[in-house]
Amino acid sequence: MIVPFLWMISTSLKNSGATMVFPPEFIPSEPTTENYQEVTGQFPMMRFLWNSLLVAVLSTIGQIIFSAMAGYAFARMQFKGRDKIFLLYLATMMVPTQVTMIPQFILMKEFGWLDTYQAMIVPTMFAVFGTFLMRQAMLSIPRELEEAAFMDGASHFRVFLNVCMPLIKPMIATLGIFTFMQSWNNFLWPLIVVSSRDLATLPLGLSLLQGRWGTDWGLMMSGVVISIVPILAVYLFAQKYFIQGMTMSGMKE
Repeated sequence: MIVPFLWMISTSLKNSGATMVFPPEFIPSEPTTENYQEVTGQFPMMRFLWNSLLVAVLSTIGQIIFSAMAGYAFARMQFKGRDKIFLLYLATMMVPTQVTMIPQFILMKEFGWLDTYQAMIVPTMFAVFGTFLMRQAMLSIPRELEEAAFMDGASHFRVFLNVCMPLIKPMIATLGIFTFMQSWNNFLWPLIVVSSRDLATLPLGLSLLQGRWGTDWGLMMSGVVISIVPILAVYLFAQKYFIQGMTMSGMKE
């Protein structure tokens, strides 16, 4: 599994001629950092990096907040038709993203959000999968804690904020990693709603490295290496909670 990543790093350290030699060199005979210097010099990689970071962070924060609130409502609050509404909500996961993409695009156009950060961020803040994960985590919390808080005069919002949220940190980290990775690697939606180069994310920026008649693979791989560093950092930072969250996701009511 790790060989493609090692090959990517190896290719990023080769000059344009060394990438096509036969037999291929797994370890470059003459490693160079020229590709990194060229990709950061000829292309606004820092701008692409900032756009991706901004979109991914805000999308992740928004999805955690809204999914947690929806998950609390479906798991801890009693209202008519709750379970039926939740099943209907889950059923929308069977609808392919490509089907809803055109209505979302029309909606963004009506809002006047085309070619803006809002178009890339706001639609990604709401996800059925995130709501499902949060609901499963909320169901694992003992009812006694909630009842004790209500007896002390706490409201639903206080129970949600001070009782439930601290107890589901592993699931929050899991959802955060999933959402961050999905937003960071998202190519199709930003391609549709963004036309300005100044708003391009890293996946869109990396597509500019592919030439019309050929591709400089050393240059391309150096850009890809730069793009995976933030994801790797996020995963390593939240690894402990991620593993705990994966075990919690299998809990049932």
